[in-house]
Amino acid sequence: MDYIIGIDVGTTSTKALLYDTDGKIYAKANKGYTLYQDTPDMAEEDPDEIFNATLSAIQEVVAKAQLTDGKVIAISWSAQQHSLIALDKDFKPLTRTLTWADNRSEKYAREYKENGRGMAMYQRTGLPIHPMGPFYKLLYFKNEQPDLFKRTAYWVGIKEYIIWKYTGVLKEEISMAAASGLLNMKTCDWDPEALKETGITKDQLPELVDLTDKFQGIKSEYAKVMGIDEDVYFVMGATDGALSTIGVGAIDSGVLAINIGTSAAVRTFVDKPRIDPKARLYCYPIMKGKYLVGGPINNGGIVLSWAHDALFASEEQAARLLGMDSYDMLSKIAATVPAGSDGLIFHPYLGGERAPLWDANARGSFFGLNRKHTKAHMIRAVMEGIMYNLYSVTLALKEVTGDPKAILAAGGFAQSKLWTQMMADIFENDIIIPESYESGSLAAMFLAKMALGMEDKLEDIKKYLGKENKYQPNEETFARYRKLVPIYLRLSREFSTEYKAIADYQREFPG
Repeated sequence: MDYIIGIDVGTTSTKALLYDTDGKIYAKANKGYTLYQDTPDMAEEDPDEIFNATLSAIQEVVAKAQLTDGKVIAISWSAQQHSLIALDKDFKPLTRTLTWADNRSEKYAREYKENGRGMAMYQRTGLPIHPMGPFYKLLYFKNEQPDLFKRTAYWVGIKEYIIWKYTGVLKEEISMAAASGLLNMKTCDWDPEALKETGITKDQLPELVDLTDKFQGIKSEYAKVMGIDEDVYFVMGATDGALSTIGVGAIDSGVLAINIGTSAAVRTFVDKPRIDPKARLYCYPIMKGKYLVGGPINNGGIVLSWAHDALFASEEQAARLLGMDSYDMLSKIAATVPAGSDGLIFHPYLGGERAPLWDANARGSFFGLNRKHTKAHMIRAVMEGIMYNLYSVTLALKEVTGDPKAILAAGGFAQSKLWTQMMADIFENDIIIPESYESGSLAAMFLAKMALGMEDKLEDIKKYLGKENKYQPNEETFARYRKLVPIYLRLSREFSTEYKAIADYQREFPG
């Protein structure tokens, strides 16, 4: 029996899953790392911390599986989008990893939005006008750190850096390149105008390859630590956005995939580029005949983590004594409050927001608070607010790609029956949850099988998904949400006039 490891390099942790070639999981590992936020707009990670997390995770799954009847033949990669690292001529990092959540290039994105050049860039590359994009991060370095900019020999993302460190090969596949804002979505090559505006050259960027591109051989010191053979194949894989969509089986046009991890997103595949006239959605080429259209939001599970720490830290010990996961505790507390949280609305913009606002200055708020409301109302309102925000992205997606044929969902939230039912009620749509919720790692494994000639059609991933659970909307509940969602949307527009003012205040007085 041969084995494949699917790696998902996320924003706060890396997951590794070891599969056999039939798709059975033999072992899992999850390794976290620090997100550095020294200022309100900073969101950086140490690339070598992340590399070491992948090394440790692979070592752990190989050790757990105790393989005696075969070997690991391939490692395939899923990773966070929009990261940027400056490397010197010896490939040593000159910066930490700027993640998608880093907003220091906000003023350059704002300038491009106001002067119309951002829309022109969006129409060529599919990248919305927002500081998440490496295109705008490069403008920040070029203008505000010119000495570092001149010393930089290569600009890469976290996946490219990790793969180079293991193998000495510097390549970038199409989906990750598309998320940089430097790739022309029609030619699937680096965009000359984007390179000219950022002041970099093709020679400073990795070679472009397909998702299933593979190469053999890993540095011996790492192979020894991980307990695998040096002749293992490395398969490029794709962005976490592309793979989490593939990994729930949302292959066909008109099928929506919704994922809530640290951040969250709504996505669908189309067969040709679809540009939103209002630039609310991205459009990235993934592979021949497949473009991913969607809207990412900053504030997914990370907001629930904030609510847990800010509101329920004192209940943590009680949950442990009862043998209860702390997030199960939050769901149980939220379930004591009726749908709609008795009129309490939460806008979950704790770290700015991407879709649908595309405003790095956006800030969170509770609205409608009165003396009746308790912490239980607040936690339910937080959960509902994340769903309202995802629903607002779905409304934009409907305008561009039409009504969905089906909605498939995955991510850690899918393990919460309350939260999944909440989604069905707010969306007024059946929500299908595949049994395999580790969608990114599963799809990475499947791409490895395609690369090795063991599978030939993307659609065949559906046979690895297991049974499905379906959540149907509750008519009594969604009647409440019908009244609240328009209020939520109107408030988002009203508050937007003051987001920059409060964000500027927080920058001036960071505490």
